[in-house]
Amino acid sequence: MTSPLATSIAVLNHLGALTEYETAWQEQRDIHAAVVTGARPSTLILVEHPSVFTAGKRTQPSDRPWDGSPVIEVDRGGRITWHGPGQIVGYPIVTLPSPVDVMDFVHRIEQALMNVCSGYGIATIRVDDRTGVWLPTDERGPARKIAAIGVRVAKGVTMHGFALNCNCDLAAYDRIVPCGISDAGVTSLSKELGRDVTIAEVAPLIENAVLEQLVGWAL
Repeated sequence: MTSPLATSIAVLNHLGALTEYETAWQEQRDIHAAVVTGARPSTLILVEHPSVFTAGKRTQPSDRPWDGSPVIEVDRGGRITWHGPGQIVGYPIVTLPSPVDVMDFVHRIEQALMNVCSGYGIATIRVDDRTGVWLPTDERGPARKIAAIGVRVAKGVTMHGFALNCNCDLAAYDRIVPCGISDAGVTSLSKELGRDVTIAEVAPLIENAVLEQLVGWAL
């Protein structure tokens, strides 16, 4: 499904089947090259991956899986994270306005994800020096991340993106130090709401929320 808002940002929605991480990464590179040359418009890719760990350029040895699980080394910022079934992953490949302000882009993605959570009655926050979308410390426990963000900008065009936990198995995070953060937890829409919140339910909300933040701002 493509939102009517997508007048300047194309949407490739691959949800409904699992997409291998390496396949999506190659698609990102191909689209990035075309966006850089103006051969195609800025594009948002939405996917769901099989279980996989990916390590950004700042990943430390102590962050990695304790059980020796394989890790894919990637060229985004940030540290290690997990992707897998029940998690919506979005790759906005967009031309940033000049002068390039990467944090403005990151904050727009954060705001889109926060808006989705707000629609479910979940109050989220930003945490200084920690990208992503968080739930604050409360009676249920310490601060916990519901959505992660890791990006790369090359030639003024973004790659990689965000991951929002819908109804994924959070146990995978126990095998790593997610994003290099050991003093906070992870959560999902399903865990917070106490019901099954599916990819199919959240997908149109994510698409619209991201486009609302980027259409008319990205080039």
